[in-house]
Amino acid sequence: MLFRKSRSAAIMVIAALVMAGCGEGEPEPTSHQTSLFGYAVNSSLATTNAASLLGVATDAGLLAARVYPGVYVQGPSGQMIPNTDLASTQVLPGINRQVIYTINDDATYSDGQPVVCDDFLLSATAGQMPELFQSHVPLASQIERVDCVSGSKIATVVFKEDLGERWRYLFGQGDLLPAHAVAAKTGMTLEDLNQALKDKDPDVLADTARIWSEGFQLSLFDPELQVSYGPYKIDSVGEFGEVKLLRNELYSGDQAVEEEVTVWPKGSDLSAISNAGNLQISDVVAWESEPWVNRDDPLNPYDIKEEVGVLTEQLTLASAGVFYAAEARQAFAACVDQEAVAAASSSISGIDVPAVGVHSVRHQNPVVQQIGDLPAQHMAVDVNAASALAGQTIRIGYDGPDERKAAMVEAIRQSCEPAGITVIDASQEAVSLNDLSRTEVSEWGYEQYFDGTLDAVLRTVDPLREYENANTIGTDPESTRRTEEQLWAEVPSIPLAAQPRVFVIDRTVGNVVVNTDLAGIGWNMDRWSRSED
Repeated sequence: MLFRKSRSAAIMVIAALVMAGCGEGEPEPTSHQTSLFGYAVNSSLATTNAASLLGVATDAGLLAARVYPGVYVQGPSGQMIPNTDLASTQVLPGINRQVIYTINDDATYSDGQPVVCDDFLLSATAGQMPELFQSHVPLASQIERVDCVSGSKIATVVFKEDLGERWRYLFGQGDLLPAHAVAAKTGMTLEDLNQALKDKDPDVLADTARIWSEGFQLSLFDPELQVSYGPYKIDSVGEFGEVKLLRNELYSGDQAVEEEVTVWPKGSDLSAISNAGNLQISDVVAWESEPWVNRDDPLNPYDIKEEVGVLTEQLTLASAGVFYAAEARQAFAACVDQEAVAAASSSISGIDVPAVGVHSVRHQNPVVQQIGDLPAQHMAVDVNAASALAGQTIRIGYDGPDERKAAMVEAIRQSCEPAGITVIDASQEAVSLNDLSRTEVSEWGYEQYFDGTLDAVLRTVDPLREYENANTIGTDPESTRRTEEQLWAEVPSIPLAAQPRVFVIDRTVGNVVVNTDLAGIGWNMDRWSRSED
């Protein structure tokens, strides 16, 4: 049975456990019993760098949203809310759109160093040099340059000719990282790093790129590197992969209500945490599969919120190996049955989600109904077209374990089998886009091939951030159709279905606002307030 515990009662239980642990042979209490406010996410919590190949494949924004919040925060209705605690913006129209970011004078990292334009320059350069930095920020390719005097509070982003329509989707949660801390790890001054980023010399930036890509991994938690400018800072990473957040006293905005929050990764023993009264908010695959949630129990302390999310689940395809050629990617897309995949997802989550046949806009955007039958054409299964790939094996990975995504991969296996294509579930913990076989173009212009362990990664994306050739915000049917035609010709990815979201919320916690975006329900974590009752 589940019993509601007040904070004071929880503290008494912990004290009793600690005293009992002092007896001979008694085990010490684990963090399941000692953490006082728990937030469980459906992510492996691998990194706080949401722009890295690891971060985009493991939904790093769920944690990074209140450690490294974006210039714009996406609200529960998809609205882009200016985060003036970090920076304000001014747009100068023209052939080369310019966006001036004026950083808040009080914006400061938890180590006392100011947030400066170098942080924007590092983020943009990392996105512009994806092979070196192992990054995935497609919209960064639309940037021509970032004007930044090292240490300044003003960054001016200049876009390439006629590009930058989606500028608000740059510098999102987990994208802006502390340039001064990265520079210190490489032995450079901030001024030296600034110049190196502008020069884009791969040899000079090699160490910087490695630290940017790997240094924010939570298995290697480095408190000197992972300093925060958000309302929370990371205090420690526990033995079960849980991340303890503490209130960032140097945050430029309103101080967080709760002094600490422990974020639990997928695979955690949520029953043990809940039974100790320490699980307040959870983002789960399906509430029916969680034994600690019992709607029939009169003492059940939880409410359940089920939503069809705004994001799209897609297969990101390799660019080398079996999927080197666009024709091979087209053949595989021909055997993927989006309707069957959506049904499989729905059967596990309990939420009826729609199949999706568009890449570059959100599935609920009215423009989808205005581009004719293009999505339906590409969602139709064509076994004859897919048989061009007969005899091939396709390895699909995802951030596991995940019962729902396993069902989605099984649906793909079944629909592709008649075409002679073998689909293998190759899921693993903390999957990365770096696991894909890929083709990279060297600085001298020739192609390099890297063998990976995967041919496709099943992951969640915001279509408005995902494609470098997309240059509208989804209000123009004609340009949206052109973009979709190009993406269905190149097939860098295959859209599948809307993402279902299931949230379990302790009724004693106030100011919880459901959000199905990349930041998840934790988008306003600093406003959560737990009552004593």
